[in-house]
Amino acid sequence: MKKINDFLAGLPMTIVAGIFLLLSLGAMLFHWNLPFDPAWVTMIISGIPMLYLALTRLFYQKWISSALLISIAMIASLMIGEIFAAGEVAFIMAIGAILEDMTVARAQKGLKKLIALTPTEGRKLIPRQDASNQGIGSGQKYVEKMIPAEQIQIHDILRVLPGEKIPVDGIILDGCSSIDQSIITGESLPVDKEKGGEVFCGTLNCHGTIDIEATGVGENSSLQKLIRMVEEAEEKKAPMQRVADQWSVWLVPIALFIAIAGFFVNLGLGYDIMIALNRGVTVLVVFCPCALALATPVSIMAAIGQATKHGVIIKSGEALEKMGKVDTIAFDKTGTLTYGKPEVCDVISFHDSVSENELLILTASAETKSEHPLGKAIVTYAKKEKLALLEANSFIMKAGKGIEAHIGEKNILCGNEKYLREQDVVIPDAVLMKLESLQSQGKVSILTAVNGTCIGIIALSDVLRPDASDMVKQLKTTETEIVLLTGDNKKTARYFASLAGITCVKAELLPEEKVSSIISLQKEGKAVCMIGDGVNDAPALKTADVGVAMGSMGSDIAVEAADIALMSDDISKIPYLKRLSRSTLRTIKGNITVSMGINAVAVTLSVLGVLNPVTGALVHNAGSVLVVLNGALLYDRNFQ
Repeated sequence: MKKINDFLAGLPMTIVAGIFLLLSLGAMLFHWNLPFDPAWVTMIISGIPMLYLALTRLFYQKWISSALLISIAMIASLMIGEIFAAGEVAFIMAIGAILEDMTVARAQKGLKKLIALTPTEGRKLIPRQDASNQGIGSGQKYVEKMIPAEQIQIHDILRVLPGEKIPVDGIILDGCSSIDQSIITGESLPVDKEKGGEVFCGTLNCHGTIDIEATGVGENSSLQKLIRMVEEAEEKKAPMQRVADQWSVWLVPIALFIAIAGFFVNLGLGYDIMIALNRGVTVLVVFCPCALALATPVSIMAAIGQATKHGVIIKSGEALEKMGKVDTIAFDKTGTLTYGKPEVCDVISFHDSVSENELLILTASAETKSEHPLGKAIVTYAKKEKLALLEANSFIMKAGKGIEAHIGEKNILCGNEKYLREQDVVIPDAVLMKLESLQSQGKVSILTAVNGTCIGIIALSDVLRPDASDMVKQLKTTETEIVLLTGDNKKTARYFASLAGITCVKAELLPEEKVSSIISLQKEGKAVCMIGDGVNDAPALKTADVGVAMGSMGSDIAVEAADIALMSDDISKIPYLKRLSRSTLRTIKGNITVSMGINAVAVTLSVLGVLNPVTGALVHNAGSVLVVLNGALLYDRNFQ
């Protein structure tokens, strides 16, 4: 039965139902002599699914829905021979259902892509004696053996080579490297790690070889927790209940009461029983919430079309409605408020004989062979400035610390403060003070030393989007609270928040802590929208009442976890989205008010006998047309 209903309720069959309904109208108006009323076909195609839905909700789900009222009206119309009226009511509701289904369809691929990030194997280090027992050749201390990730246990020792994903959560026992952990923390730059540092499952080892001890495996790893949070948040997303259904608990008994009361009143006034019955059935027909059912989907479809024209993809009507009620917006920093790519922002020389350009040339030349993102950014900047770089020899990279190279007779060291101190380079107090100042501005600094003397600093920073500040100001005019949730350190977060005009900042957050922050806001009674771009933002995007992802540079997982996607990096679209969603809510409420008003007038006229089932159906269809036209106007309205 369900398969039959799914087939009959499809768009092609609904179009067929509409054609037969038009034939029935033509036969009625022009007195065509047909072997049967074509509206019967409409009843079978559109009426059977409606009746099935009403009975299923009534007996299995214990739910009095709008479908029940429509079914009662259809059956009553058939009983008095008004076939066209019955078919017309069924057809209008079928159209409303199709329009709404088109707006609530959602992609479900994001979770599969998140699961695909899970490493499938790891390189286990087996002590020599144990390795011999397993028939593996001997080594000096350990023997490497690739094993499936699910076989890795707590306290196993694993080796991770450059370019490999870390298979489990762990602690570094030996070695140092730079780890790209953006999928977990959202940090735009790889984080330098050394012995004792914590690493997360699914993150990428960029440079040095590291040996780690497993501390979180299987379901207890950070990535699996991330996946689980997305799943749980998805399950909490209840489907939007139709507006008509929300009213049905009251509409059904009210409609039946008025219809029965009208029948007995007309009998009491001396009218024939068929006239009284005809007027009672007319009440049921005009009371059908066709316009009410169309009020939401048509307005939402028009608004979604309007948003698409402006590069905003809204995945469901539920998301648009909830966006209109949002009073708090939480932003991720990296890739959302900022571009997410480090750029050289300061070149500072501390040596009188070395100009800023000379400092940049020496540093960029030494970093030419570096694979570190900061080194690459320095080289890119130097080339952009059209500086002639020098040939560097004897290049050595110390993963997580810095590099050493020779340019002619000059020994160049580039790296962090700790690395230069290890190389016996004295760092003057003036340099240390400047380092602290740069750090307070959220900048990362590379120190450069020549022949054992620190000569300068090259600072790099993420870059705030130029429209971020204006966007925040516009949102504040709509009485919307702005919050920054980021995995970056507190100094960096506060610096960029101050530039954007955001006062509420929560930094150094892991994905589960972002989720907790959003839940805390929701417990305060706030409707929260989360805006982010990274894999690590997916659970927060799902947990928030509305999730908005940066589409053009954001990860596929973030885009598909979100309810709304910006298909460009233009965050100025956020205030536009807020205005559009609020206007859509107002339009929906206006349409509902108009449709209920028309129904009230039509019911009165039906009881008085001014309308019969056919004219009553046409009158309440006029209300449906008004609702559709008013909702459609959203498509061309200016919200910029």
